[in-house]
Amino acid sequence: MFRPPSSRVLQYPLMQYLRQSAAPKFRSRLPRRSSSYAFTTSNQCLEHVRLPLSPEERTRQLEERNSEVTRMWIYGLSAVATGIVTIYVAFNFAPPPVQKTDARRNDPLSKLPGSTPVETTHDDEVPTGTSTVPTFPRTIEIAGETDVKGEALEYQLVGLGIRTVSFLSIQVYVIGLYVATEDIAALQQAMVRQIDGVATTLIKGEKEKLKGMLLDPEEGERIWDKVLRKEGLRSVVRIVPTRNTDFNHLRDGWVRGISGRVQRAQAAGEKEYDDKQFGVTMQDFKNIFSGGRKSVPKGKTLLLVRGTKGGLEVLFDDGEGKGLEKIGELQDERISRQIWLGYLAGKTVSSEGARKSIVEGIMDFVERPIGTVATQVI
Repeated sequence: MFRPPSSRVLQYPLMQYLRQSAAPKFRSRLPRRSSSYAFTTSNQCLEHVRLPLSPEERTRQLEERNSEVTRMWIYGLSAVATGIVTIYVAFNFAPPPVQKTDARRNDPLSKLPGSTPVETTHDDEVPTGTSTVPTFPRTIEIAGETDVKGEALEYQLVGLGIRTVSFLSIQVYVIGLYVATEDIAALQQAMVRQIDGVATTLIKGEKEKLKGMLLDPEEGERIWDKVLRKEGLRSVVRIVPTRNTDFNHLRDGWVRGISGRVQRAQAAGEKEYDDKQFGVTMQDFKNIFSGGRKSVPKGKTLLLVRGTKGGLEVLFDDGEGKGLEKIGELQDERISRQIWLGYLAGKTVSSEGARKSIVEGIMDFVERPIGTVATQVI
C-alpha cells in the first residue's frame, strides 16, 4: 500500500537546497580569507586590522611627539622674548621728541624778580648716559633767586643718574643734584669734618675713607641726615622724564620712600615723626600733585627746590613757553630731607647711578681747600 512521505522527509531536501543556494551569497559578503590577509598593506586590510606597535616604533613615535612639543615651547618663548625686547627698545631707544624753543629763555626781563620763574642753562653740558635725555646742564639759574651780590643765584651740578624700574631696568627719568655755588663751601666743610675736625682738604686715603662712609647704607644716611638738617645749604633736584609719566606716579614713589624711612626711624625709637603736624604735612605734599595737571611728558623739566631752611618748592616747565610754574610749596623741612635721602643714602636708593655720581662729585669738592669754588664738578 502506498504511503505518502512524511513532512520531515520532504522538508530535508528543501532545507538542504535552500542552504546550498543561499550560502554563496552569504559568503560573498564576508571578506575573503587568505593567508596574506593579516599581513597585506592594502587599504582594504588596514580598515579591518590594526596591528600593535612594536616597542621600537612606540619609542620613535613618543620621541617625535616630545620633539614637536619642545618646538612649540621654543616658538612660544621666542615670541614672548621678542615682545619684551620690542617694548624695551621702544621705551629706551626711541628718538627724543623735538623740543620747542622757549623764547623767554633769552629774554632778560624774564629774570626779574616777580616774573614767571625760568630755568636758565648754560652751554656746558654733561652726558647723562641715555639718548632720550642726552645731557644735563652743568649749571642752572632760577629767575627770581639771587645771591648775596644781588645777582642770579647759580646752582652747580654735583652728580646725576637714571632712575629705572623693574628687572628690565626700564628708564623712567634722569635725576641730577645741584647745589648753590655760594653754599658749596658749607658742603665742603661738612664733609671734610666727617674725617678731620681741623683740616681744610682731604688727601687720597682720607677721600677713600669718606667715599666708603657715604656709600655705606647706615653711615651714608647718618652723614647726609646731619648735613641736610643744618640750615644754609640750598639745593635742587632736577628731574627730566625719559618717557611719558604723570605726577601721581612720581608722587607715589616719593611717598613710599618717605613712609619706609619714617617707619624704620619709629621702629628704632625715634619720636621725630610722631606729631600730628607731620601727618598733615604729608597730606599737603600729596595734594601738590593732585591738582588739574596730571601728565609729565618726556623731556620736560621738574625742579624740587630746597631752600635755606629746608622748605620745599616744586616747579614745572611743560615746554609751552610759560617757563617754570610753581605748583606747590611746603615749609616743613622733614619732607624735603626725606626726599633727598631717597637719592643720597640708605640700603635702597631711587638711582644707584645717581648716588655714586654724587659721591664722586663730593670727592672733587673735598680735595680742594674749603672756600674755593670748583670749576668742574663732575
